[in-house]
Amino acid sequence: MDLLKGYVQSDEELSDDDSTQAISLENCKSLAIPTDLTVAPEVATKSILKQIAIVDPRTKELTTNPTYEQLFQPEAGPSNPFKSENQKAQKNVLTGFVESAHINDFHFTRELRSFDTLGYARNPTADKSHEFIGNKEAAIENQGASLFESKKTGGEKRKRQANFDPSDIEGYTGPWAKYCDEKTIAKPDPELQKEMDEITRKRQANSRRFKRKQQQQQGDNAEESSVLHLKEAQDYQGRSFLVPPAFTGVNLRADAAPEKCFIPKKQIHVYKGHTKGVNCLQWFPKSAHLFLSCSMDTKIKLWEVYGKHQVVRTYSGHKLPVREVAFNNEGTEFLSASFDRYIKLWDTETGQVKQRFHTGHIPFCVKFHPDDDKNHMFLSGMQNKKIVQWDTRTGEIVQEYDRHLGAVNSITFFDKNRRFASTSDDKSIRIWEWEIPVDTKLIQNVGLHSIPTMNKSPNEKWVVGQSMDNRIVLFQLIDDKLRFAKKKAFRGHNSAGYACVTDFSPDMSYLISGDADGKLFIWDWRTHKIVARWKAHDSTCISARWHPKEKSKILTAGWDTVIKMWA
Repeated sequence: MDLLKGYVQSDEELSDDDSTQAISLENCKSLAIPTDLTVAPEVATKSILKQIAIVDPRTKELTTNPTYEQLFQPEAGPSNPFKSENQKAQKNVLTGFVESAHINDFHFTRELRSFDTLGYARNPTADKSHEFIGNKEAAIENQGASLFESKKTGGEKRKRQANFDPSDIEGYTGPWAKYCDEKTIAKPDPELQKEMDEITRKRQANSRRFKRKQQQQQGDNAEESSVLHLKEAQDYQGRSFLVPPAFTGVNLRADAAPEKCFIPKKQIHVYKGHTKGVNCLQWFPKSAHLFLSCSMDTKIKLWEVYGKHQVVRTYSGHKLPVREVAFNNEGTEFLSASFDRYIKLWDTETGQVKQRFHTGHIPFCVKFHPDDDKNHMFLSGMQNKKIVQWDTRTGEIVQEYDRHLGAVNSITFFDKNRRFASTSDDKSIRIWEWEIPVDTKLIQNVGLHSIPTMNKSPNEKWVVGQSMDNRIVLFQLIDDKLRFAKKKAFRGHNSAGYACVTDFSPDMSYLISGDADGKLFIWDWRTHKIVARWKAHDSTCISARWHPKEKSKILTAGWDTVIKMWA
């Protein structure tokens, strides 16, 4: 009321001359002032502290003592009615609130290892550190000793019979000495030994080595025999059938060769004697007055080229088909490689087996070393990706060449017989030096397929190979190096999947090969064009050989069990 009494206008509205007069409220009877004066509207009296968090959740110190509800007030706004009390609580990880604490690393490791080893540890709670958790009985028994305070648990170091004296050369052991209580031999009791022997016997029976040994024993028992089909082994002058005949009308000397060759026009003879398909043909070295054939009927036969064209001798000694045969330089011995995993060295004249070579794997090809001083050595391409070098004098393996990734199919010598090339199912050709088991060159072209057979030309400047894509590919020998002639090839026949043997005419004017349909193909060497072809066999013509002393005489072998001569 005192304020109302002293209410006056502002100084700007009053002049300096006017005098101020006090207004008496007692004289103003018409002015009635209520006794209950309300100066503010009614508002909610609920404390605003209940709607916001009193304690900053990021603070680390409390200067007051707030209640539980005040500690867990939401940061801003009302609380979410759809959350439980645990969900409303403050979290710093997904599952709750983790408080950081400092723990000595040694004490933590001590309690952890004590609990893992002894089964008990001290309670990590601050006010219960005198108690134990885990196996309390063991804790009482050990008087609460930790792992570092307890006795050793039995893992003490074992003493060794060590001798660290370096001057004692024979007795020096170093850190590899035996333990004092170490037992190196433990003999089982009779019952356990019997069980172990039975297990070992079963494992050996199922092992590959045992099966190979069994096959080897069976192979040793194979009957080896030879039958001479001539009336006498020698003629009236005492000459063996290995000696070339004198009166044949053909020069059979080693250095003789026809100057000009021609395409044969007719069939002159059919050799019959094998009961299954013929796999390989080989001319007798130097004179070629005889030839050797091997067949799937496990037999090997020696035939006459001139005279009566009869079989001279039959060699029997394999249980499975014979894959390939090869003469030595003189023709007195030959090798036979069979699918029964044996390579046998035969005496051509007597028919006796001189040596047997066995590795437990199938030999796919055999080849004597062409040099006279190394003719007692031969190579065999095996199914197990290796080329094995044997010595016929001792019957032992001299060297192994094992860089191929597939079965080895053929071997060809070149560069004055100092090196040889091998082909494999891995679609590659590898060049090797004699008796060095590391290949010096690898020929592996994108368009090069597997080559099952290879043959060298008479002038020793070219090597041809029967490819599995119906081609005959060429390799040129330049400066004693074998180079793949990519742009040159002989085409037109069907030989995919068959190891058809190719051959040259003696004057290098023609190239011949059989095919899967039983046809014989003759190509011109210069133009690479087919000059002749005809049906030679009823089944696959697997081998074709041009006589090295004749102008137009060709020998073909097929899987129809017959051998035919064309001239």
